[in-house]
Amino acid sequence: MNYKIAIIIINYKDYANKYLADCWESLSRLNLITPDWQIEATTFIVDNQSDEASYTTLQTMAPTAYIIRNTNNDGFAKGNNDALALAMSWGYDFGWVLNMDTIVEPDSLIELVKLMISHPKIGGAQSLLKWWPDKDLVNSLGNVTHFLGYGYCNGYKKRVAELNLDELNGQPISYPSGASVLFRLSALRQVGLFDETFWMYNEDQDLGWRLWLAGWECRLAAYSMVYHKYEFSRSVSKYYWLDRNRLLSAWKNYHFLTLLVLLPALLLSEIVLVVVYCCSGRLIYKLKAWWHFCNPLHWPSLFKARIRSQRLRQVRDHLVIKTFSGRILFQEVDSPLVRVGNWGLNLYWQIIKLIIIW
Repeated sequence: MNYKIAIIIINYKDYANKYLADCWESLSRLNLITPDWQIEATTFIVDNQSDEASYTTLQTMAPTAYIIRNTNNDGFAKGNNDALALAMSWGYDFGWVLNMDTIVEPDSLIELVKLMISHPKIGGAQSLLKWWPDKDLVNSLGNVTHFLGYGYCNGYKKRVAELNLDELNGQPISYPSGASVLFRLSALRQVGLFDETFWMYNEDQDLGWRLWLAGWECRLAAYSMVYHKYEFSRSVSKYYWLDRNRLLSAWKNYHFLTLLVLLPALLLSEIVLVVVYCCSGRLIYKLKAWWHFCNPLHWPSLFKARIRSQRLRQVRDHLVIKTFSGRILFQEVDSPLVRVGNWGLNLYWQIIKLIIIW
């Protein structure tokens, strides 16, 4: 039996010069055949804000790739959607969304497919992401949704040697990281592709949430090893996208009653964030995030997005939130304030989870 898989990589400006050589070389070493089935793989490279220089670079470095040229840079979501939609129209079974700043192990794709085959309800499976070049450290064991909409990498900077891979393999996760996730395209036909409103950050969280709502699952393929040249960005503009998009995910995907019972914590967290943003000189980004929701011109699209997500609902919130957390366990944002907040919010979350029976 053959499985048709689209390997999807996004390029932007000089990314290819920085990352493609290692990524492409590792893809060339992929094992695609097992005793029972084999993989027919095509690599799609989406060249955002393409020009002749970037296009020529991609043709030279990845001569067998199918290159999609986009005149504008419309973000991570749009770029991946272009390739996913094409793969769906061409009858592919799976789409492997892969960051260009990754290096894959030879069996990484086979292990993803194995998990998908053994669990037909998996809509998205994430590889075990390790750091590069610190290969003994974890980058992500699947991503976690905090009940206030924040997302973070589970297992961040844990020692790989301390992991029980048998126990982790197939473990449910809130959502798979867009750095290496295999999507079942039949699931995406049902729930839709990445929401392009997000542009960047949290679009993988939103898609994973919609998969769970529709009765699909997101799980970790612990034997699929991918190395990630991860750098935690501290760009100030990032705070707008992260803040706006976590609220957008919550707005779209929570049941109305869940939003209602979470309202006190949401309001308190907004007050705390205003103080933090004021002290750090980033208040403009918080106000900009609020304006996205307060601007009447955005209300029709916000309500349409929520209606689309809620129409997918096959699973109650009390089941969807099983993988959600009341704490943010991510070293890059650790501070005394976060630790105090974790204690109080986790206590609140443990109580609220008992109330959410819908």
